Amino acid sequence: MAVRPSGNPKSKYVISKRLDDFFMDIHRVGMFILRFFKEAFSPPYEFKEIVNQCYHIGLRSLSLVSLTGLITGIVFTNQSRPSLDAFGATSWLPSLVSIALIRALAPLVTALIVAGKVGSNIGAELGSMRVTEQIDAMEVSATNPFKFLVTTRILATTIMVPVLVMYTGFVGMMGSFLNVHQNEETSFLAFFKNAFSSILFMDIYASVIKSICFGFTIGVAGCYQGYYAQKGTQGVGRAANLAVVLSMYFIFIEEITIVQLFNYIRIILQ
Repeated sequence: MAVRPSGNPKSKYVISKRLDDFFMDIHRVGMFILRFFKEAFSPPYEFKEIVNQCYHIGLRSLSLVSLTGLITGIVFTNQSRPSLDAFGATSWLPSLVSIALIRALAPLVTALIVAGKVGSNIGAELGSMRVTEQIDAMEVSATNPFKFLVTTRILATTIMVPVLVMYTGFVGMMGSFLNVHQNEETSFLAFFKNAFSSILFMDIYASVIKSICFGFTIGVAGCYQGYYAQKGTQGVGRAANLAVVLSMYFIFIEEITIVQLFNYIRIILQ
């Protein structure tokens, strides 16, 4: 009786190919990031295009960030009031809201909004240029498309996300103040005095560092997916979709990592 070989050669080939593709993608992303740093610190510098991209990124996100920040401040204050009221500690609402917004909510909410609005736009824009061979035409005409298209966009997201985070925190605090003033008739000065009494410089540092990391991640994910988009119309949609999904995935990983790191630093400093 003949003995059949164990396992399915076809399935083993598929698994091996997927592993090869996975490690190849990691290598390409690493080389992509290294090339970005090389182009970012070597002349000529595209200051005009960086400013232009900063303007467009801020403009695309401003309305949604404003609305989301305001609603976040109001809703979080409403949800926190019953718990504090049970202990007679509603006076702690400004401090609680400010800590929550500055440490976590403002950076995370802003980054997710920018990833959805800007990351998808960058992926689709560069993917469309790749599919229509505009990037190839720039290379033929002795223009550096990587510096002009990729480096400027990554720098713009890295710069603008911290700015939008500060704006989101301010709008969220204003939303919380309107809610507290309506229910407890707290004055503007008393609210913000209590709000910032519990904020440390460590909280601000952590928020800024997270914002920079989030902005860099959004820019890299969107530009990488768009710059290496496959031929065809489906490649543009796939690039836009993967730019958003990968940005959000790595944003959550960075959020957990940075929070744990700064909690460890706080324990050491105490």
